[in-house]
Amino acid sequence: MQSAPKPSPKGEGESPAGVADTLRNQFGFEAFKPGQREVIEYLLAGHSAAAVFPTGGGKSLCYQLPAVLLPGLTLVVSPLIALMKDQIDALTARGIAARRLDSTLTADEYREVMEQVRSGGLRMLYVAPERLNNERFREAIGRARVSLFAVDEAHCISEWGHNFRPDYLKLPQFARLCRAERMFALTATATQPVLEDICREFRIEPQCAVRTGFYRPNLTLLTTPVTAAQRDAALVDRLRSRPPGPAIVYVTLQRTAKETAERLSGAGFAARPYHAGMAADQRAQVQEWFLRSDRGVVVATIAFGMGIDKADIRYIYHYNPPKSLENFAQEIGRAGRDGAPATCEVLFAPDDLNVLENFAYGDTPTAEAVRGLLREVFGLGEAFDVSYYELSAAHDIRLLVVRTLLCYLELLGYLEGGTPFYSSYRFKPLVSSAEILSHFEDERQAFLKAILRRAVKATTWFTIDVDRAGRALGCPRDRIVRALDYLAERQWLELKAEGVRQQYRRLRTPDDFRALVGKLHGRAVRRETTEIGRLHQVLDLVRHDGCQVAALGAHFTERRDRPCGHCSWCLGGRKPVRVPERHAPPIDPDVWRRAAALRQEHAGVLDDPRSLARFLCGVSSPRLVRAKLTRTPLFGALAAVPFPAIYERALAEQGGRSA
Repeated sequence: MQSAPKPSPKGEGESPAGVADTLRNQFGFEAFKPGQREVIEYLLAGHSAAAVFPTGGGKSLCYQLPAVLLPGLTLVVSPLIALMKDQIDALTARGIAARRLDSTLTADEYREVMEQVRSGGLRMLYVAPERLNNERFREAIGRARVSLFAVDEAHCISEWGHNFRPDYLKLPQFARLCRAERMFALTATATQPVLEDICREFRIEPQCAVRTGFYRPNLTLLTTPVTAAQRDAALVDRLRSRPPGPAIVYVTLQRTAKETAERLSGAGFAARPYHAGMAADQRAQVQEWFLRSDRGVVVATIAFGMGIDKADIRYIYHYNPPKSLENFAQEIGRAGRDGAPATCEVLFAPDDLNVLENFAYGDTPTAEAVRGLLREVFGLGEAFDVSYYELSAAHDIRLLVVRTLLCYLELLGYLEGGTPFYSSYRFKPLVSSAEILSHFEDERQAFLKAILRRAVKATTWFTIDVDRAGRALGCPRDRIVRALDYLAERQWLELKAEGVRQQYRRLRTPDDFRALVGKLHGRAVRRETTEIGRLHQVLDLVRHDGCQVAALGAHFTERRDRPCGHCSWCLGGRKPVRVPERHAPPIDPDVWRRAAALRQEHAGVLDDPRSLARFLCGVSSPRLVRAKLTRTPLFGALAAVPFPAIYERALAEQGGRSA
């Protein structure tokens, strides 16, 4: 795509000499990496752009350098706090005014950042996609000049990408609402259809989408078939027999991260776990330790490594298989960024695929659950607000899936999403109400006094329902929110917003309700099939009779005309890796009998075939948690059995009725 003609400038520009000087003086680089100059020139010329660079290919510079040269604010949307912290530390060291907004900030730190946004003192602000659901933030950023709106992990906007996130669907709309002057979408793992989705949603001209080469000659890609019983010994053997160096061991489950790190520590290695179940400060400590270490081993779930600027990672081990080729490409791309040799090895136990498949099957709601959700949504009136958490609990649909289904209704033209809001605010006075009111006169003082009187006191915190207060006072809720925000900025009270609710307006009702239920449920089933297909692509790569590096590159549209010479196929005499067949144990009759008895005890929870299969495979759901069934010995008792086998048996015994 780099060979397409370059669009003509239509906005602010910067001379080539100025760009080169900034690259050298501000960032310390003498030359651009492939693709960087083209993207930066598009952005400085006023165009929106996209970049598909491999992990370590220098995507971040493509928005950091323009942020220094453009007027106004560069708003960076990233899903990972680790990326924000690491990059902001580096930018601050270079004298670039960059901050972040995330859940780890104190109230004082949040106020300081927002004051810098309002005063124009920031060049760059990093936020998570969910931050755009914060009405206080939306209202504040709407008054700033946003010269560049950059979206990291942009493949998340594609519903057929490997990591679709509903919040990403709203980003193009938000970028336009805040009058962003140009947009930049970046990712390491977009296939061609996903890149086309990205360009369409962000209105990026195809010729402004730059894709660079995937191939990394310094990475050796190995696949070693193992059984689950052999895997720990194999991992220890690799770590002992190879020269020491920083390593990441990727696992699927949080429990596996903890247990494997403990085993490696017991074997004498400097190993620590990293997963989403750890407290934020614990994760930050592990990250900082790993950045400083020359031989540390982090045993982590898939999030670790994104955005971490550590060039000397020598080894990437996959203790469990990657979820997709896209995930695999991201994870191995974190090795050897310094250009020195690095080894990436998959310890492939075929039975592990059961766990990954079960997660994919577990995300799919039943047709009855979809029917109940739509019945509630279309019965709420023309304008309404909902809590995703309440809908998830009421209809036994995972939270992410609820959000996705409502996004589908927006895409199909049934709903129009509005600005999310908080149903209530809590505040703790830092000075007396008399002192607060003494700073105001006449109508403003009376208005604030009326607000404070509407608040209900607990021990030290007051709660106010802003909607109810607005109706009682005859004013828009936004005025109350702005007033509370102002008092918090002056440090007269500490303010917390909670109970986020999503606003919608019904544009039309379905002509055929049953058909719409079938359409959305079918879409969820197709999504399930897609995810299972991605897993099978991983298995196909492992078994591929040909250069594995070339096959992986072809997945991302990069063609190689010769074998790489440094993958298992090339190094193993140009023969495919022999992978044993997956072991699929039969359904234990005793477990099935006990499950049938439990099913009768919990009518309405386990009676649906898909719900029973989820339970026996160890896949949680809101209804299972509420009924405390995830604490029973039978939960996950058939985790080694493929989900379809359990589901089909339950369906047959129910009489073949579709679920």
